[in-house]
Amino acid sequence: RVITLSSNVLNNYNANEVVQEIVGHLDNYSFPDGVSYKMTGEQEEMAETMAFMGKAFLIAALLIFMILVLQFNSTSKPFIVLAEIVFSVIGVLIGFALFKMEMSVVMTGVGILALSGIVVRNGILLVEFTDMLIAQGMELRAAIIEASKTRMTPVLLTAMAATAGLIPLAVGFNIDFVKMFTELNPHIFFGGDNVAFWGPLSWTMIFGLIFGTILTLVLVPVLYLLVAKLKVKVFKRSLVPVAEETTPATAH
Repeated sequence: RVITLSSNVLNNYNANEVVQEIVGHLDNYSFPDGVSYKMTGEQEEMAETMAFMGKAFLIAALLIFMILVLQFNSTSKPFIVLAEIVFSVIGVLIGFALFKMEMSVVMTGVGILALSGIVVRNGILLVEFTDMLIAQGMELRAAIIEASKTRMTPVLLTAMAATAGLIPLAVGFNIDFVKMFTELNPHIFFGGDNVAFWGPLSWTMIFGLIFGTILTLVLVPVLYLLVAKLKVKVFKRSLVPVAEETTPATAH
């Protein structure tokens, strides 16, 4: 026998918090033998969605890793680039926590997947240019500094352009183009139902881009240098031309 109980959540109450409170009371209740409970409905769908998004994120990360291995012909440099994704997700969580915004499992997950591509692209720009400078004979630290300075403008412009394009979607900027041209009344307003749908995705990418851009210019050069030094120490040979502090000999 199955008994189904359903209820709507009152305004100004968070559905997840209400469910957690109900589950807390049910866990402390002693059910007779053969009696159990299961949360279905929206909570069950949310759990299934989270599981799907988790699998999608792992598959995307694996595909990105394989492509980076083929591009760089290295297994260490892809980890440098992929580290940006992890810290960008942390930036997303910090952004939502600071501004006390509600997260949507689906749209936030889609935003993280889209964010991963942009963040990885910025990392590739920096790592690839550093490799090119080293191949031309430049010293490791000098190559990292020069690559960071040279690629700073493209990375910042990419982040600024993407962020500027997402802000109208995040705040729900609406304009009626038909009435603007026919009646000269654009009927501009902010908000609406589309904010609840597209807002979490937009803010996810905005927070991640701001945090990820800073990390691209700081974290990637540091990790590149650490990985290069680690290779020298582990393999006991200079895999990259690391500069040594030596005093040049003077001929007399």
